[in-house]
Amino acid sequence: MEFIKIILTSVGSIIALFFSTKIIGNKQMSELSMFDYINGITIGSIAAEMATSLDGKFYYPLTAIVIYTVIMWFISYLTEKNIKLRRFFTGRSIVLMQSGKIYQKNFKTSKIDINDFLVQCRINGFFTLDDVDTAILEQNGKISFLPKVQARPANVQDMNIAAKQEKLSFTVVLDGHIMEENLKLSGNNKKWLENELQKQKIGNVKDVFIALCDGNNTLSVYKKTDDSPKNDPFQ
Repeated sequence: MEFIKIILTSVGSIIALFFSTKIIGNKQMSELSMFDYINGITIGSIAAEMATSLDGKFYYPLTAIVIYTVIMWFISYLTEKNIKLRRFFTGRSIVLMQSGKIYQKNFKTSKIDINDFLVQCRINGFFTLDDVDTAILEQNGKISFLPKVQARPANVQDMNIAAKQEKLSFTVVLDGHIMEENLKLSGNNKKWLENELQKQKIGNVKDVFIALCDGNNTLSVYKKTDDSPKNDPFQ
């Protein structure tokens, strides 16, 4: 009898986890931020307790999963609407190295050892720091690398091409909000941004989902849209 009960509660916990993940979102199945990681192991622990509950009170952990899912959904909703809350819960990118300069303070802040950093460099194909122009620790704990121009896969030095070093693109508008610090770092101001948006026939910054300014001072704009493709291009 207890064996059958374990089977039924296990199936019930899987169903509860499935709907919980559908409500919270698919980030649990992709690269995890620290907040997503905590979320995942907590709900998983509750589901395991539900699966092995033999005292007849399986609805206690089930109720906990429902409550936890609602809270996570609400926090996810808030982080979509508020950039400051998004940074608080999911963190922000940290520049570890740029233009040949290593920022030791940012290494300490992100709790990354220099040896771990070198391992990540080698994993990404950089066996010398001389080939790395910029390294950024992303919110999900992964390190993104921007190689120096001579270290790119298509080696431009071998082709005798005078190439210009690429620079990072700045996110100047995010979810309808002007990122004033990034706009200033890009060497521009709100007037420039408004003019560039008007050139692309966008009269209100609230209509912009994301806008990026590259090293050539070119603004790439992606508008908000309610359209979404219905087909799965990979199946």
